[in-house]
Amino acid sequence: MKILVTGAAGFIGSNFVFYMLDKHEDYKITVLDSLTYAGNMETLKPVITDNRFRFVRGDVAKRDTVFSIFKEEEFDIVINFAAESHVDRSIEDPGVFLRTNILGTQVLMDACREFGVKRYHQVGTDEVYGDLPLDRPDLFFTEDMSITASSPYSASKASADLLVMAYHRTYGLPVTISRCSNNYGPYQFPEKLIPLIIARALEDKELPVYGTGENVRDWLYVEDHCRAIDMIIHEGKEGEVYNIGGHNEKTNLEVVKVILKHLNKPESLITFVGDRKGHDLRYAIDPEKIHKELGWLPTTKFDDGIKLTIDWYLENKKWWENIISGEYQQYYDHMYGGR
Repeated sequence: MKILVTGAAGFIGSNFVFYMLDKHEDYKITVLDSLTYAGNMETLKPVITDNRFRFVRGDVAKRDTVFSIFKEEEFDIVINFAAESHVDRSIEDPGVFLRTNILGTQVLMDACREFGVKRYHQVGTDEVYGDLPLDRPDLFFTEDMSITASSPYSASKASADLLVMAYHRTYGLPVTISRCSNNYGPYQFPEKLIPLIIARALEDKELPVYGTGENVRDWLYVEDHCRAIDMIIHEGKEGEVYNIGGHNEKTNLEVVKVILKHLNKPESLITFVGDRKGHDLRYAIDPEKIHKELGWLPTTKFDDGIKLTIDWYLENKKWWENIISGEYQQYYDHMYGGR
């Protein structure tokens, strides 16, 4: 089985590659990644010498590059993780999100049509549903809910999902889509909440928390997400959307306090900053469909997963310390300075 995984020098994609090579000994995986700021070859170091693994540096939105790779490898399955994904960056510069997340998706699907790929899987996000009120804990995102994007990032991902379903209906392309809740775990880029708080708390720096910290997210350990996608690409029904949620709802402030407790750091480090524009209140996924159809449920409780995550960052300081120097620090100062 030959698989193309795009965007796999990033957080979730790299973890997926590790998971698949470990589980499927006879699979060959090609990774296509343009190595933007969030892509890191150091992340793929554990598999770089595996003869079942190939890395190609390239942009999913460049048709010639993509078609050339498809012609060489004759892929059976394509999983598209490639995406600009940070909401704050999408507010600053929407254009790059539209190019990668929408046009890149189109180019990949055109190649799938041309070369007869058996399954195209789009890795989506629960953010396409908008948000839920804080005072209605009984409400959850389901696959049949309407799309109500709040940010340029979520709008670009929603557009990509619509395009995927259009290609399925118009051209008969065999597709599936998954929409996941907030992931956490090893190799997450340090601008995201959990690794950001870990890195700054270790240096006793102020910890920026948007607004009052009451925004709620459903946290999913990355390995549980990888297992779900593996099930979907092999057993999921063509033309279907599957929500993947962790049933681990926490406010941002709760998450920060849990990390501080694990690191034995004071809560006095917490600093509330001006809220993000259009900040969604609550995300919560109902994963009943994937459970009923494929038998998937998350197996990692948040208390266990966050400990595993913190331990990984403590044991791999060199990986994230190299990232947070230089250009990234300039970005941090731009986003949080003066809030």
